[in-house]
Amino acid sequence: MFRHLAKATAYTALGAAEYSVGSILRKSTGAEQRRADAILAFLLRMGPIYIKMGQIAATRSDLLPPSWVDTLRVLQDQAPHMGPAESRAALERELGGPLESTFRSIDLVPIASASVAQVHIGELPDGRKVAVKLVKNTVPEQIDQSLTAIGSLVKLVDRATPQVRDLGLPDRFAEVARLLRPQADMTYEARQQQRIHKNFKSHPYVLVPSVIPELVTRRMLVMEFMEGIPGKLSRTVDFPGDQLARRLQDVIYTMLYMHGVCHGDPHPGNVLFTPDGKLVLLDYGVTVELTEDEKWGLSSFYYACTRKEWDIAIDRFTRYFVIAGDKLERERAAYDAQMAEVLKFHFDVSSSQWSTISYFNDVNAILRQYDSRYTTNFTKVELVFLSCEGFATQIDPTIDIWANARKFTDRYSPYMNAEVERRFAVDFGRQMPASLELRDRARDTLVAPTHIDRYFFPSGFPVFVSEAAGGSVTDYDGNQYIDLSGGYGPHLLGYAHPAINTAITEGTARGLVNGIGNRAEIELAELLVDAFPAADKALLCNSGTEAIQFAIRMARGYRRKTMVAKFEGHYHGFSDQGMVSSWFRFAGDKDRPDPVAGSQGVDPGAVANTVVLQYGDIAGLARLREHADELACVLLEPMPTSVVALHRDFLVELRRLCTELGIPLIFDEVVSGFRVAYGGVQVMADIHPDITCLGKVIGGGLPCGAVIGEARFIDMAKSSQDPYYDYENKVFAGGTLSGNSLTCAAGLGALRYLRDNQHIYTTLEENTQRLADMMREAAGQREVACRINARNSIFSLNFSHREAGLYRERMAGSNFKATIALAYYMRKHQVYLPELHSFLISAAHTIEDLDQVAHAFEKSLDEMLADQLFVV
Repeated sequence: MFRHLAKATAYTALGAAEYSVGSILRKSTGAEQRRADAILAFLLRMGPIYIKMGQIAATRSDLLPPSWVDTLRVLQDQAPHMGPAESRAALERELGGPLESTFRSIDLVPIASASVAQVHIGELPDGRKVAVKLVKNTVPEQIDQSLTAIGSLVKLVDRATPQVRDLGLPDRFAEVARLLRPQADMTYEARQQQRIHKNFKSHPYVLVPSVIPELVTRRMLVMEFMEGIPGKLSRTVDFPGDQLARRLQDVIYTMLYMHGVCHGDPHPGNVLFTPDGKLVLLDYGVTVELTEDEKWGLSSFYYACTRKEWDIAIDRFTRYFVIAGDKLERERAAYDAQMAEVLKFHFDVSSSQWSTISYFNDVNAILRQYDSRYTTNFTKVELVFLSCEGFATQIDPTIDIWANARKFTDRYSPYMNAEVERRFAVDFGRQMPASLELRDRARDTLVAPTHIDRYFFPSGFPVFVSEAAGGSVTDYDGNQYIDLSGGYGPHLLGYAHPAINTAITEGTARGLVNGIGNRAEIELAELLVDAFPAADKALLCNSGTEAIQFAIRMARGYRRKTMVAKFEGHYHGFSDQGMVSSWFRFAGDKDRPDPVAGSQGVDPGAVANTVVLQYGDIAGLARLREHADELACVLLEPMPTSVVALHRDFLVELRRLCTELGIPLIFDEVVSGFRVAYGGVQVMADIHPDITCLGKVIGGGLPCGAVIGEARFIDMAKSSQDPYYDYENKVFAGGTLSGNSLTCAAGLGALRYLRDNQHIYTTLEENTQRLADMMREAAGQREVACRINARNSIFSLNFSHREAGLYRERMAGSNFKATIALAYYMRKHQVYLPELHSFLISAAHTIEDLDQVAHAFEKSLDEMLADQLFVV
């Protein structure tokens, strides 16, 4: 077992003597070796930036002679370092006192030294072993001088050479320089290391040393001591080389595509391996960061390439990563044709012999032809890909880079691969042929976006229900499924509950009344208002979406403002405003999100009129002050169902701030209202909004919505009996079926039963935790990375190692394919799970039902493991 960063044994023979340039140059054994030694000597003389170039070159065994690569590898961990006396002085300068006051012991002879810093092993007074990374004296100045000199040369070449002027070399080099300059700033490196440590905290095979923040200065970084085998000795790891290389590639792709912050220098000197195949990532002086737009562009481009949709791929690549010149715009058809040939060649014809450098060279040649170039940030991505490919090829010379990339991309697609889909088609063809026949029949005349043609999560094998009762549904083939959809929320009491059936039967017998007054609508309004301490009045409508639209309109009319503040990942129905930043597309920094349209066809004005915040981010609420004079309201799910999280302290501060600023606070309790408690989250948490939007449960399974709240807001929709005053001061709310007698009767049946049997909520919570614990245990026993958040009958499940607080972090890295596939595996075992991120239990589910669900989950995980849905 090698020690943390113990990447070479040569240091042990050096004692206290300084490690000189000459000491790492070997005796030449031929002309090729002499050339390699000369290059090494030149790079060492020129300083840290040139050493960094040599480190990258040392990974390119596919491009350079073996003797060159072998010689340049010493730059990864055996560069010149400071002697013991100089090291002591530098460390005490950073500590502001003697070493002994901070360390119980420390070895002043570094165990590794690269282009910028050297690493010492120490022990803290409490016994913790640490790695101490120390920037070598004069290095910051050398970096600055080298970058300045190279930058001047690049500008000179740009001015003097017309052929390269269109490449934008000065701008591209300036971006690279910004990437390299922070290398000597350990405070920067510590921040980046902490971010990546958090991202991989629970990863099954990635380890990132934790930082000790109180021992970080601009030139010193103290971190957790780890053990590992040096990257350049990967072949000594007792773990399959092909899987080790694939893991390295997967880790880099995960950082780029999913996390948006990536190790920028993945050469063998910055990676250790444990004997069981885990990766230890070191040295975060160089990192690459992608915006949400760039992550989307990168993922969507490669996804199109996997599907061989060349036109789409070209459009995405050009849109996100190309600075297009006038010639490209004028000759777009010719450009597209040439790019298509390049993509076909690399991603299809020769994909088994994938070469990143060859691909980039070919694309760059086309861009030059059309007076265009990569964006500067994509240049950094290119460098990471090149380093990763070079290192992975050293570990496994037969690695199929593109095949592994396809497997990676495949996990984050909602579509099954062909082999698994064929297997399901055979299984379901036997199990539920009638449902599949109805699915095929529906394709001719029906678009069903709720359950078949669902946006982003289409259902390949939908169930068609002939009968529903209690906690189960039965399809047209007689299969009975324990139902975990609950109609996406209304059926809290289960299907065909006697209290609701009786109310509907009696209501039908009385005749269906709408557009004319009926007693049931008054009684339902009274019941709703009584359930919420802060509510004075109610307005009835036909859905949660309508309730949100009316609530926003009331707030706008009351405030005479147009902007709406909402929260990323909170879905408020299918209205233009309600969908803004609600799901898989994000923009802007996570601390200051930019609004994003929920789909095509959305009014851009609705997007522009939205301020997007992060749920749970108390500091981020300061943005409400910035927009206080523009905001009509703040809208949120108090317990967002997509992640099933309740942050009471956050809600308390939000309520306080909205009161102070006079901004109406709207709770969307369409799902949670009367599901988590009699009333909803606001009753359970004792935090009350100005307006509440309700739906689902309050209709007893029939279409229903309601807006309740303080009279001053609800009365915005009440006529003053002066039409001129109304036009100038009131808002319109209508709906032919709003408050119809049958829906209100069903709602009364459901709510009266819940009011009189509130022990249901205690039982539901106990059952929720019981099922969640069984599912977590099943995943843990199988070492499947699965996150299950659950409370008060609502569950959120995703397959990911990442424990994330923000919605966008949760989505980044979620294995969509496994989540979708789980629904079908469970379906095979008589459990209906929606192909979405959330599912529900009802009061009708018994302990035996929950045990059956847990057993089906266990069997599904076993089958998914056998089908390699989790194998990397």
